[in-house]
Order: sequence, then structure tokens, then C-alpha cells
Amino acid sequence: MRKKEYKKELYDLQVELVKFQKEIIKKGLRVCVIFEGRDAAGKDGTIKRFREHLSPREARVVALGKPDSDDLRSWYFQRYVPYLPKKGEILFFNRSWYNRAGVERVMGFCTKREYNEFMEEVESFEKLLVHSGMIFIKYYLDIDKDEQKKRLEARKKDPLKQWKLSPIDLQAQKFWDDYSKARDKMFEKTSFTFAPWFVVHSNDKKVARINTIKHFLSSVDYKGKKDSLLEFDENIVCKFDPICYKEGMIAK
Repeated sequence: MRKKEYKKELYDLQVELVKFQKEIIKKGLRVCVIFEGRDAAGKDGTIKRFREHLSPREARVVALGKPDSDDLRSWYFQRYVPYLPKKGEILFFNRSWYNRAGVERVMGFCTKREYNEFMEEVESFEKLLVHSGMIFIKYYLDIDKDEQKKRLEARKKDPLKQWKLSPIDLQAQKFWDDYSKARDKMFEKTSFTFAPWFVVHSNDKKVARINTIKHFLSSVDYKGKKDSLLEFDENIVCKFDPICYKEGMIAK
């Protein structure tokens, strides 16, 4: 996507996002959007473009760090509940409770029993969110192994991006296959009819951002919605289905 085209489309979509936020504030609705994905898949940049021109008081980002001793003694989901959106708010989770299905599972930060309990409980937890009237959407940003390697190397060289590198990120290539297996199991067990996973093919950051915003806006209702702006590429954003593997939407 050319820079000029990208900026024009992004501007138009951000205008639509502002319209949507006005509706959320007016009606006192609650919105929760989860962003998961490979290390360096573009979660930070995508969330930034979503939130860039929204009112910061009603559009929050939550990116939790390593759990402390109190977190470890609590029910797993208890850590996340205080951050859920209030009426009139949009909340973006930059990684979420699905850490347990990914990083914690692969790196051995949780026991097999804790992992199994999570996989059994997450459906009930998310069903409560949806049944409460919350607008709840889950995105998984996926890139291929070579693209991830290139982005991680670029971070090492860029002094403005080195904060993004963590010991976990540096292990991403080594444990690529393990992360793939954990991701696939997560899709299989937690893509619910009431809260499915939407997979975003993110090798091209600009294209991924534009299509994720289009998909999101096409999924919600608000006054003054311009449907003509919201036709997203189904080869970039798709609802999880095993066919996504055959179509090359999900990296192996």
C-alpha cells in the first residue's frame, strides 16, 4: 500500500472510529477488544492507530506486565477483571488472559493443570462478558517466521524500539514451532460461536492495520456509518476456520 493511499484510508477510518466512540459514550456501552499474536506482529502499532484520535479518557489500553505475588495467589481471571471497560469506555487489551494459552504454556510459566483449568474456564468467563451486553472482539495478528526474524533484528538496531525487546521476544524464533502448536490449540478450543477469533495476516503492517479497523467497524453499529468505507479484504482478516491454514492465512 502506497503511503499516500494508506494515510487517506486511515484518516477516513479514524473519522469513523470517532463516530463510533460518540455512540458508545452516548449510549453508555462497553467495548473490549483483545489483541494477541506473534511477537513483533504489530499489536502496538495497530492499537495506536485505533486509539490515535479517540478521547483518551474513554479509550484505554491495558498491557500488563509480569504477575506479582498477589496475582499468583489469586484466581487467574481476577487479575484482569478490574481493567474491564465501564459504561462509555473502549478498552484495548495488548495481550490478555490468553497469555496462559501462549507464552505461559510455551515457556513453562504455568503448570499443565493451570493451563487445563484455563482452557476449561475461559468459555464461561467470556460468555459472562458477552451476556452482560459488552461488545467483545478477539484479534490474533499472525506473521510468518522470516518476517518475524526481520522485525526482531530491526528492533535490535533501532534505539527507539529496543524497549520492545524482552528475553521472551528473543526466544520467539527458537520456540516458533511450540508457539504454533499452542496457537493452534487455542484457536481450536477457544474460538467460540459467541466470541470467535479473527485472524489478521500481518506481514504487511499498513494493510493489516487498515483491514483490522475496517473489519472492526463493519462489525458494530453507530450513527452515520459509511459502509462503503468498510469493505475489508477477507484474505487479510478472516474468522478462524481450519480452512485458514489451507488458504495460507495462518503461518505454519
